[in-house]
Amino acid sequence: MSLPSPSMPLACLLTALLLGGCGADDEPLRAEPGEHLSGGATTVLQSDRNAFSLPSANLAPSRRLDFSVGNSFFRNPWVIAPSSTTARDGLGPLFNTNACQNCHVKDGRGHPPGADAVSAVSMLVRLSIPAGPADGKTLLHQGVIPEPTYGGQLQDVGIPGVAPEGKVRVDYEPLKVRFEDGTEVELRKPILRISQLGYGPMHPQTMFSARVAPPMIGLGLLEAIPEEAILANADPDDRNGDGIRGRANQVWDAARQRTALGRFGWKAGQPDIPQQNAHAFANDMGLTSSLLPHDDCSAAQVECRRAPDGGEPEVSDNIFAQVLFYSRNLAVPARRKVDDPQVLAGKRLFAQANCVACHVPAFTTGSDASEPELANQRIRPYSDLLLHDMGDGLADNRPEFLASGRDWRTPPLWGIGLTETVNGHTQFLHDGRARNLLEAILWHGGEAEAAKRHVLGFDADQRSALLAFLNSL
Repeated sequence: MSLPSPSMPLACLLTALLLGGCGADDEPLRAEPGEHLSGGATTVLQSDRNAFSLPSANLAPSRRLDFSVGNSFFRNPWVIAPSSTTARDGLGPLFNTNACQNCHVKDGRGHPPGADAVSAVSMLVRLSIPAGPADGKTLLHQGVIPEPTYGGQLQDVGIPGVAPEGKVRVDYEPLKVRFEDGTEVELRKPILRISQLGYGPMHPQTMFSARVAPPMIGLGLLEAIPEEAILANADPDDRNGDGIRGRANQVWDAARQRTALGRFGWKAGQPDIPQQNAHAFANDMGLTSSLLPHDDCSAAQVECRRAPDGGEPEVSDNIFAQVLFYSRNLAVPARRKVDDPQVLAGKRLFAQANCVACHVPAFTTGSDASEPELANQRIRPYSDLLLHDMGDGLADNRPEFLASGRDWRTPPLWGIGLTETVNGHTQFLHDGRARNLLEAILWHGGEAEAAKRHVLGFDADQRSALLAFLNSL
């Protein structure tokens, strides 16, 4: 395959890559061969409520049993220690939920708590305080300085005899945005409310970050993208002058005891799926593992420190490996309507607005993937896995390793059009503030401001086409 000429205009190059041609806007559009296979040969051809819960299509029958075992530990609740259910005891003493599936409902996307919710469940709140001169080692290993009493994550549930850390609620203020054709959209700006603190006041400089649970699909494929392929899209100094300055987060890899490329989490704060899972077990359910062997109870949380545990570690290495296998092999569903004229028109508009500068359409996974089924796959996640300044509107003002308080990792878009089918809602962005995809676009700022301004110039038909494309993913 010959490379494009260096003199080829950027807009033409983008259209050539995305649409297989670079002619006039009225040129007939067409889908790429295999474009519907977002996860390559791992893609599943299912689009119902279970679309996010299936194993990779190319997973051998003998390995599907391992997937099912991992699914059982992901789906079923953990219990308080001591218990006769020794394989699943040790919940808490402080936690957010008792099963992975409660946050990642049907392996999909979480949402903010409703007005009558008892707990936040599928939305968590990260906590930290500004770093001081003596915090270098903690920053290297954790990326943040945890709040002294409540730690790095607010846990709103406790076992009997252990007070929850607090309650989380979200209120909203309206914010109106107008398209050039006069159409007006009312956004909702979230206001985080934390009440009923169980262990006294927080540090006066506490920083908060509300985050909903992201979908689980395709994690193993993202882990299998070669590091050099991700770094090839980084442009921290904006050398090409397009205003997009993708940056890699560099985070602590606890297993290897070194810094590594961050690629998981809303701020790319975790290097791989094992560490991501270990932190989820620890922070969301209060479960220890070989990677994180101690409960996070502060000196002020006396009852938490005295509570019985479920063994050392509470998540055995065998169970941890089974959940890891499950997490790595959750398949991405196929795209729908890739040949539909409206979808193809929306795809062209997506490129013209330069959304592809961050939501990079495609990668090829490496030959050394953790699972052989994930190797050498042409995948279409629509993400660069890099950090981008998204402006004041989306800022949580809480740094994490190299990510600033305005930075977020580009979230993959694959499967996004099935969110309502799988999860029964359409609440997007890191804190679920956007009630639909159009609102999510309109919250973009910072490096994405120019793309948003381009979309604000779209008429009703163009907006419908753009949304048709996104909903096909």
